[in-house]
Amino acid sequence: MIDAPDRLRLARTEGVGPVTYRRLLARFGTAAAAIEGLPDLARNAGRRGALVVPDRASAEREIEEVGRIGAELLYFGTPAYPVLLAQTADPPPVLAVAGDAALLQRPAVALVGARNASGNGRRLAEMIAADLAAAGVVVVSGLARGIDAAAHTGALTQGVTVACVAGGIDIAYPPENAALQTRIGREGAVVAEMPPGTIAQARHFPRRNRVIAGLSLGVVVIEAALKSGSLITARLATEANREVFAVPGSPLDERCRGGNALLRDGANLIESAADVLSVLGRAISEPVAPGVPAGFAEGWGRPDLSSSDRMRAEQMVVELLGPTPVGVDDLIRRCQLTASSVMSILFDLELAGRVETLPGHRVALVAGQGG
Repeated sequence: MIDAPDRLRLARTEGVGPVTYRRLLARFGTAAAAIEGLPDLARNAGRRGALVVPDRASAEREIEEVGRIGAELLYFGTPAYPVLLAQTADPPPVLAVAGDAALLQRPAVALVGARNASGNGRRLAEMIAADLAAAGVVVVSGLARGIDAAAHTGALTQGVTVACVAGGIDIAYPPENAALQTRIGREGAVVAEMPPGTIAQARHFPRRNRVIAGLSLGVVVIEAALKSGSLITARLATEANREVFAVPGSPLDERCRGGNALLRDGANLIESAADVLSVLGRAISEPVAPGVPAGFAEGWGRPDLSSSDRMRAEQMVVELLGPTPVGVDDLIRRCQLTASSVMSILFDLELAGRVETLPGHRVALVAGQGG
């Protein structure tokens, strides 16, 4: 049995991202021990100021607030936590769920696309979602305008849809989808990583997108510009070894250029739910089995550098980083260090407040924290 308040305190601690959270639990065994050991770890890592760790009372208040609004908290590493999401590189330490949490364990497909979708795009999204739901597949999306809202609406014909929101579980965004969010919470499930009361900001949406991709066996893109959140979701799905599907569109329509680009890069071309089901095949009918998190087949062992070598290695890592996010796997290749050494260095740099971990197993240097 876990100590939920301490798990939540650790998850909400400044400088503790999803990857560092998991490493702390692996190192200390319990959240309480990790919280106790954090100040020394942060000082040894070179942090100048004190870590801000929420007190137990604030964690208990959040737990009570989540319960008051009719939701529950799922903690990484517990049986109730979604198995597919747990296999990704950076699953949220804690998820708030309103509605039927059992839907998160069922085979799912994500449908995403343009907010300013065409009428045909919205009709197609609603039709594909309804057909997937009729086949017993949970439809996941982000509750945005356009394609997302149409996908949820179509899937609600069978009551099997999951909405991943960027803000708090109790915040309707966009406001015009408030009634839809309430209905999904009643007939399906709404999922949020952020604490209750959090207003969605731009930096929250990539985090939301990784949850959409992580919960799903595959991601379907229907109308998406070249630079869009939908393509971020597709990239995160690829990095998590999930299938990517796209509906082809006119090259004269900017809303279709992103999907067409995915097809050129090898995405599955689809026109119907049947096309999706034929690709996923047995994955739809078989229960999801626990597995090794994506990007973490190695790199969780003890660091293998002496003190002097570690200092040089840390300087090398910092010099290769900048404000633009880079993939950890790319960083390991460029450093020519072992994965365990790089992961250990990044762990210390995040605790020191010098590095930020980002969705998709990526890292970036915090502004003003160069070598």
